[in-house]
Amino acid sequence: MSPPATARPVEGDPDVTVVVMAYNEAATLSAVVEELRGALEARGRLWELVIVDDGSTDGTSQEADRLAATYVGVRAIHHPLNLGLGAVYRTGFGTARGYHVTFFPADGQFPATILADFRTAIESADLVLGTLTERRGTPVSSLLSFLERRLYRSLLGPMPRFHGILMFRRDLLAGMVLHSEGRGWAVLMEFILRVAHGGARVVNLPTPIRPRTSGYSKVNNLRTIVANLRQVLALRRILTPTGGGGTG
Repeated sequence: MSPPATARPVEGDPDVTVVVMAYNEAATLSAVVEELRGALEARGRLWELVIVDDGSTDGTSQEADRLAATYVGVRAIHHPLNLGLGAVYRTGFGTARGYHVTFFPADGQFPATILADFRTAIESADLVLGTLTERRGTPVSSLLSFLERRLYRSLLGPMPRFHGILMFRRDLLAGMVLHSEGRGWAVLMEFILRVAHGGARVVNLPTPIRPRTSGYSKVNNLRTIVANLRQVLALRRILTPTGGGGTG
């Protein structure tokens, strides 16, 4: 059964679905949605914006419902409790109706203007992966992130470069079975690896990032990294069932 949702749907299949990933982002959610709506409206094509509230406790849920009730094309989906980033991606994969799909965090760190760049890039690609033009974070979080990436590469072999934002053709999900079930972003990694290793056209796009205006990062912490590592070990077994070597 799908999580409960509120919606004022658009008519017809949208060109782009933007999934807004929100966990305790009441302070920034409205501004992020307004900025994304402006960028989507400027393109003059059908769009939808899906807010996935991952069990927030700070008023994010109520704000998501208000935005969904106010604007055509905005939907709100609520996880009954905090299930983690992996569950947000799985919900987005399952609920998006657009020909193209992208995910944005609700913290406002990525400017909505990059939507146009990604939409242009995907005209000649199947999957567009952002790469940060500037990396921010504490020395500890940066070190953890670096070690995590090196470990993933040693376990899974060559991997496409990716940080932050992606856009893909939704039909890539057709018939694809994603096995990763953890809290972390292993399910997204599985999707990217399956697409890349399946011969799809994958391109990178430099992506700016802004400082957070509220809250704190919920990604580069030890709990998430440990959860991701467990899923990467499981993913390695999924992608290399004989147990030998990486994926590339």
